[in-house]
Amino acid sequence: MLRFIVRRLLWLVPTVIFITYLVYVLVRIGWDPVETYKRANNRVTAAKIAQYKEANYLYDGFWGWTRGYFKWLWSFLQGPDHWLRTIKGRALVYPELRYSIFNTLRLAGIASFLGITIGISLGTLAARRPGGIFDTIVNFFAYFLGAIPPFVSGVVLQLVFAVELGWLPAGGVYPPGQQGFDLGLMIKHLILPVTVVAIQAISGYARFMRASLLDVRSMDYVRTARAKGLGEWTVLRRHMVRNAMIPMATVIALDIGQLVGGLIITENIFNYPGTGKYFIKHAFNGDLPALMPFLVILIISVLVFNLLADLSYAKLDPRIKLG
Repeated sequence: MLRFIVRRLLWLVPTVIFITYLVYVLVRIGWDPVETYKRANNRVTAAKIAQYKEANYLYDGFWGWTRGYFKWLWSFLQGPDHWLRTIKGRALVYPELRYSIFNTLRLAGIASFLGITIGISLGTLAARRPGGIFDTIVNFFAYFLGAIPPFVSGVVLQLVFAVELGWLPAGGVYPPGQQGFDLGLMIKHLILPVTVVAIQAISGYARFMRASLLDVRSMDYVRTARAKGLGEWTVLRRHMVRNAMIPMATVIALDIGQLVGGLIITENIFNYPGTGKYFIKHAFNGDLPALMPFLVILIISVLVFNLLADLSYAKLDPRIKLG
């Protein structure tokens, strides 16, 4: 196991460099930071443009991109104090990015916890008696709720609970002008966006867990456990759930890794200042210095959670050896 982890971590470095280089090139081509700088500074002179390109490593051509990427990477590795400033406003990138990541982790963490625990529990109970009343109810609501797009459920919840009933705020983290930390207000502002994200997660995990359990229920080891006289609940808990969780681990790890990238639709509906809203804002501005650190963190999070998924296989199934 240790050798596997070390090998994967060693491979992580060139993988991150290769992927972030491709992202850097695509951002340079797709958004063109120089044009963005010109739009943000209408009266800029040619000398100022040349100075800006040199200060931000915006060299031309393939070798220019490569040189600029490695200069950017070195400044990135030196820490937030050495990161390039945003094109628009010349602001520090790290404070806003840290705030956005923290907000997204809070929203996504709560929604993922609810989605995983409730979704897996419902899928497990539904698979106990396929075709039964509870299974039919879970399937109906899982497919029905899962088919509702987040932008629809988000707007409906806002109209009902924020506009009509006035029970909950329509968006944001705190009311305008709020000073200091207030847990109660924060929870009230989280209820609606967490509900929107959790609905999608619960419906997806419930269906996937049910299908995974139905795949393993006819396996030889399950029949053997029943032949030994073990109760159905014991067979389900000790033998079926553990093996059904192996494919679930991959789905959960990929979902959580990608959630660091933000919940673009939900965060924009509820005006929630997370990484999804951060990305939209700086992508619209074509702000390379603000986009690159965010994209690097997103790439690393996906790769790390992929590694955690692989490690969970060996924990869930002793037959799997990671060498």
